[in-house]
Amino acid sequence: MESTVTTPEQLDFERCYTAVRSRDRRFDGVFYTAVRSTGIYCRPSCPARTPASRNVSFHRTAAAAQAAGYRACKRCLPDATPGSPDWNVAATVAGRAMRLICDGVVDREGVEGLATRLGYTSRHLSRLLTSELGAGPLALARTQRAQTARALVESTTLSLADVAFAAGFSSVRQFNDTMLEVYDATPSHLRGRKAPAGGKGQVAGAIDLRIAVRTPFRGSALLRFLADRAVPGIEVAEVRDDGSGSYARTLDLPHGPGVARVELADLDEVGSSYLPLRLVLDDLRDTTAALARMRALLDADADPVAVDDHLSADPLLAPLVAARPGLRVPGHVDGTEVAVRAVLGQQVTVVAARTAAARLVAAHGRPVETGVPGLTHLFPDAAAVAALAPEEFRMPRARGRALVGLCAAIAAGEVVLDRGPDRGDVRRTLLALPGIGPWTADYIALRALGHPDVWLPTDVGVRNALARHLDIDVTPDITPEGWAPWRSYALLHLWTSLEG
Repeated sequence: MESTVTTPEQLDFERCYTAVRSRDRRFDGVFYTAVRSTGIYCRPSCPARTPASRNVSFHRTAAAAQAAGYRACKRCLPDATPGSPDWNVAATVAGRAMRLICDGVVDREGVEGLATRLGYTSRHLSRLLTSELGAGPLALARTQRAQTARALVESTTLSLADVAFAAGFSSVRQFNDTMLEVYDATPSHLRGRKAPAGGKGQVAGAIDLRIAVRTPFRGSALLRFLADRAVPGIEVAEVRDDGSGSYARTLDLPHGPGVARVELADLDEVGSSYLPLRLVLDDLRDTTAALARMRALLDADADPVAVDDHLSADPLLAPLVAARPGLRVPGHVDGTEVAVRAVLGQQVTVVAARTAAARLVAAHGRPVETGVPGLTHLFPDAAAVAALAPEEFRMPRARGRALVGLCAAIAAGEVVLDRGPDRGDVRRTLLALPGIGPWTADYIALRALGHPDVWLPTDVGVRNALARHLDIDVTPDITPEGWAPWRSYALLHLWTSLEG
């Protein structure tokens, strides 16, 4: 095992070691601590005795620690952490690659497929990821499979063979060997230590998991945002009197349809916590993709403390941040759906946009059997919308043509709305399409691409919020640079402040 800090240009030893000594949970998932004297790697908040500084090194990813010869700590479970917020903030090639790996792209398309999506050769991509993250794409994907498998082993009653293939392993033998190497335990031993509950009331085919999030987490505000925009047929939201509740929706996944249901509530303690998630999938191979897309929807990897501290420094935003600490930017599970709904929402109210989307789903969505009341369809894909005549939409003809043209570009692969492409390239491509202006392109970036620094100066909600709460008028040429790189979160604070 190496004797120096991994990727010293990216990780400051003293800062990392201070976080480890204070067991600061905010850094869980940001880096991993490898302990030379024990041969294990831990999350920064591990409750075990703090190792001597001479015995530790720090790694950007769990895969890097594993590649250096360390295995996961059985006490703090370092793989059960939120992902690094840096992947969304910087949106470097490495960050975009991690998002695609977490979605299962390497398992489905191989390293060549991942490299093609990012616009690199596989050799150059491997060099880049090894340099920045300490491991190549195969090692990163292997770690992702092991993490998914462990969650399934410990939280479901799936057979171990089913777990292996659901997590993306090509064989049971590969699954057993990897789990033993990474966790120093066989799958059956892991299950024996933490047997999953089963039996009465369990839905056939359901997988009950947990989504790790950094806290504070303003689940009530996120739920209300989703509930206000829930489209009948594809989304169902239940809001309780205390603001908590559940959100469920259909998912169009690589191998078939699925349903996800997540429980949302406010989590106030600073650190990390979990949200219960239930998946019901037609094909278990979609487990990794479904989990990754729900994490994106919930903005699960955000660092709320960093965001809130930064925005609170501005006296204009400080009262809004204090009222709703841990506010998240709602992401999405499907870029095409976001894009279509953004065009449907141009210059109309939220209610009108939801009604238009519901009509589209009822007429052209793909029916699915879910067993969940209210969830009856998948959102129509880009090719289906592109095949429609502009006059079929109850909107100005020019906007109908813009919607059809946008979907034709998506169906042809000219516009890609996952988290792989460069955000600037996507925006330029969108703006080149007839009828797609800055508001639409930036709203798509906000929700489909997970961009943390979007500002919508022409948005009616933004203008109303600034006028009502901050006594400021805003014009299209005003850009609050001081709020960067978290202007997307400032937007959400402004929108949410209109609720009361």
